Amino acid sequence: MNTDLSVIEGIRAVSRAMVRELGFMGEDFAGTNLSPSAVHALIEIEKGGVTARDLGALLRLEKSSVSRMLRKLVESGDVQEAAGESDTRVKVLSLTAVGEKRVAAIHAFAHAKVVDALGRLKPGQERTVLEGMRLYTQALAPTADSAYPAPGVELVRGYTPGLIARITEMHALYYAREWGLGQGFESVVAKGLADFCYRLENPQNALWTARQDGVILGSVAIDGEDIGANTAHLRWFILDDVGRGSGAGKKLLDAAMAFVDERGFAETHLWTFSGLDAARHLYESRGFVLAEEWLGSQWGKEVLEQRFVRRRP
Repeated sequence: MNTDLSVIEGIRAVSRAMVRELGFMGEDFAGTNLSPSAVHALIEIEKGGVTARDLGALLRLEKSSVSRMLRKLVESGDVQEAAGESDTRVKVLSLTAVGEKRVAAIHAFAHAKVVDALGRLKPGQERTVLEGMRLYTQALAPTADSAYPAPGVELVRGYTPGLIARITEMHALYYAREWGLGQGFESVVAKGLADFCYRLENPQNALWTARQDGVILGSVAIDGEDIGANTAHLRWFILDDVGRGSGAGKKLLDAAMAFVDERGFAETHLWTFSGLDAARHLYESRGFVLAEEWLGSQWGKEVLEQRFVRRRP
């Protein structure tokens, strides 16, 4: 991979700035008089069941360095040692009441620091920061035991506050960027989704959102009423940039198809545009077949519209 030299130098410069701003260059770290390694050690010990050997592996420190650091933490009254249940030669580390108080202060300091920084960003940019840092950390530590995997994607069924605005936003941003669609398209999405949510109580309708860290990154709905003739309508299938490649799309479609089959719909239809290749692959892998396509300009721009059909297995 040939990476632009300016990108490499830019990442190095940002990394140095982060080290300075986070306090790694000074004697105090995270609002304490402790070294960065000691602060990290306390946070790991708080999780429970940690030994000196574990800390060495986690913090990438030599045995002698870990021993010196732990001796200071024990002497300061932050950490205590106890013999392991299965092997009394192994010392299991835990926080004392003093240590718990110190770690609580560390968390409060760090939380305030992050909140203050994120408050200077534009709405939505905090997710970009999180994913960028996560991806870069994974690239720096690519082995399974040292990587920091993204949290799992959770599916939530039904309406929750903010859902209409978030799903509309994902549609508006994506189709404006990729297709040049504007206010007319966004308004149709918002109105249709809002009207549908009034009908979510009906048993033939359902809506799911895919979430990571509580943030909606994808959605799909089954409208079992608007077509009729025992035919379901798959609607509002969308993923934001963070959701693509996370497996969220597969989970959403699988949930929708399970619902369709459970309710006994004879067919499921969906309307889309030509050119959405990743979405089309997902549709076809779930049994959808292209039924027809035509040129349309109802969204203010001529596109090749398509209708896919899935018949009950």
